[in-house]
Amino acid sequence: MGKALGENPIPLIIPCHRVLAANGKPGGYSGSGGVKTKLRLLTIEGAKLSDEPLLFEKLPLASRPR
Repeated sequence: MGKALGENPIPLIIPCHRVLAANGKPGGYSGSGGVKTKLRLLTIEGAKLSDEPLLFEKLPLASRPR
């Protein structure tokens, strides 16, 4: 993948920690700390990591914070 990225005149703008495995799971991460760091980055960014509803998703639309 590194060679393809290096030869591509139009760089991808998706950070590598945002790429998931085909099964929807986090997959690997070669950065320092491995998958633990990947999950921490995604949590900091507010990414939804599971199918469980977020804190305010169960509220009626009128009650959701803006």
